[in-house]
Amino acid sequence: MRKQTRIRLTALAAGSVLALTACGGGSGTASDGPVHLRMTVWSGSPEHLKLLNGIADEYRKAHPDVKSVKFDVLPLENYTTTLTTQIAGGKSPDLAWIFENSAADFVSSGALAEAKVKNAEDVLPSAKKLWEQDGKLYAYPFSTSPFGVFVNTDMLKEAGQPTPAELIEQGKWTWDEVSKLGAAVHDKSGRTGMVIRDFDYKAWDNLATYWSAWGAEAWSEDGKTCGFDKPEMVEAMTSLHKAVFEDESMLAPGTTADFFAGESAMTVTQMSRASLLEDKFKWDFVPLPSGPKGEYDVIGQAGIARLAKSAHPEEADGFLEFLTNPENSAKLGAYFPQARTSQLDPATLAKSNPKLSEQQLADVVVDGIKKGKVKPVHIGQAEINEAVRGALDPLWKKDADVEKVLRGVCTAIKPLLEQ
Repeated sequence: MRKQTRIRLTALAAGSVLALTACGGGSGTASDGPVHLRMTVWSGSPEHLKLLNGIADEYRKAHPDVKSVKFDVLPLENYTTTLTTQIAGGKSPDLAWIFENSAADFVSSGALAEAKVKNAEDVLPSAKKLWEQDGKLYAYPFSTSPFGVFVNTDMLKEAGQPTPAELIEQGKWTWDEVSKLGAAVHDKSGRTGMVIRDFDYKAWDNLATYWSAWGAEAWSEDGKTCGFDKPEMVEAMTSLHKAVFEDESMLAPGTTADFFAGESAMTVTQMSRASLLEDKFKWDFVPLPSGPKGEYDVIGQAGIARLAKSAHPEEADGFLEFLTNPENSAKLGAYFPQARTSQLDPATLAKSNPKLSEQQLADVVVDGIKKGKVKPVHIGQAEINEAVRGALDPLWKKDADVEKVLRGVCTAIKPLLEQ
């Protein structure tokens, strides 16, 4: 009971923080004296920061009043909580990278200023949907990144297994085949077959990359009806449970396996992780496997926004406009796929993505952006996330009653969905 109370209070506190940002925002005028801008980001990758700092340096050359642009790296696991705490404590950044799972809360709260973006009409309407309210755009869809599968082809061949490319050619690239491949790898070497990266039995929304193959959804389109107890979800999660505990083809609870360190044969993740590849083994990047519902695409998205409480609103607006202009969008596309119509072709993407072939970019990135569905998003997602995670915990045991656990998830989140 005390745990549930803490969860509720935490979620309410986060909501209050966002509500507070609607009041007492920036003045909307240029600042007096030197300006130091700060933007929170989740990635501390040297390649990502080098790119961002390079763009910032170009901006500062034309705007000498802006003495610095600091990219403040916050830990991924508590990024949004840290950001909202900073805002509540009067230490709001000027700009922030915002994940799709908190987009609805940020946009509806008034925490964000209207985004000033050049050639916004070039951005796909579907990519802007999360970040709009009353016809206004409140964050630029900085990364619209489909999930795909990175494959260690050397490891599969060592286990005597076909590659996904071969299975795709035969029309057999399915989650059932993934489980066979993964089980063979585990039997041969003791290593892990498949890892859904960043899931770690905590970030449940990343499982949308799996259950969507069955046509399952966390909740209905209007967000009011739980989908965890529906037949499609029960079938999907039963399949996942079997892969983990019977076939031993996927990462087990309480264990780790880093694909990029050569510790697993396959991993579900996004194009930006290609920066971690060091050519220690032969690899491929292919679309998500199909399932009973056929082929599908899932997108992770992030927006860049100017905070309403920025101490330097005019300069922050200027940097946001510069960072997201068509020229810099093309540079950002090296790691963070851009949903600009003018840049959505493999040849253009290949110029800034030398590690990926035009075919890989066409099959995973271009098609995924055009056809993909964003991971589950809901108002009050922080509280929903905690409730789902807690209710799913009993599922990660060998003797779990899958259907009973999923009914429990709906019991836990039904009041939250109806708020």
